[in-house]
Amino acid sequence: MNQEKKRIGALIVDDEPLARHTIRDLLADEPEIEVLGECKSGHEAVNAIRRQSPDLLFLDIQMPGMNGFEVLARVEHERIPAIIFVTAFDEYALKAFEVHALDYLLKPFNDKRFKEALKQAKKRVELGEISKLSQSLLAVLGEKANAQSIGGLRKRYLSRFMIRAGGRVTFIQVSDVDWIGADDYYIKLHVGPKSHLLRLSLNELEQKLDPRKFLRIHRSTIINSDRLRELHQNPNGEYIVVLKSGVELKLSRNRRERLEQLLTNDYD
Repeated sequence: MNQEKKRIGALIVDDEPLARHTIRDLLADEPEIEVLGECKSGHEAVNAIRRQSPDLLFLDIQMPGMNGFEVLARVEHERIPAIIFVTAFDEYALKAFEVHALDYLLKPFNDKRFKEALKQAKKRVELGEISKLSQSLLAVLGEKANAQSIGGLRKRYLSRFMIRAGGRVTFIQVSDVDWIGADDYYIKLHVGPKSHLLRLSLNELEQKLDPRKFLRIHRSTIINSDRLRELHQNPNGEYIVVLKSGVELKLSRNRRERLEQLLTNDYD
């Protein structure tokens, strides 16, 4: 009998290219894992799961068009693999366990946390426990009331950031952030005189923030509108946003109208 272990087939589902790239890079050091493919939408994920029958699924929860829970509701129960949910919303953690996910990764996660989740996933796959998990998952997803509550989660916005540094975890309220800037493959949160790096793309974060409070004023900058002090134009025609802290940030010409609309609404 051939004792060679079968490689674990993994599928990565996330609408953000950076998030998919990060997971693929982390899996590159895992000889037991074979990445079967990547999907950037829920519709692609449903088709890929049916076609490729992965053993392990890294599944983003918040995706446009079809969220992660809706993906699983559309897949035949015998095809549901081990699931590690990936999310930027800590309030989704409880929901993930309610539908019996193997684990969840809260963005931004570090390498150690990723390896912990992957270790448990590999163990469950090797022990053949996925069928039991998928049947339990199916029972929850099949409830109409649960499906309605899942749909309602799509309207929630991020309420806090979780910062891991030096063995400590710190929570920062989103409302306390002055502005956010892109920094290579990271974002930098500016909170008063302090700043914090997170491994998350600005495009992905923009979708998680309340658009009534946070506005993207440049391809590399998002501001908290409550921190806005004034808007002025330089002699060269360039518009500058000035925050209450005195920080000056460039305003893209094609985003000026949206900012002025936001300011006008504040006075309606």
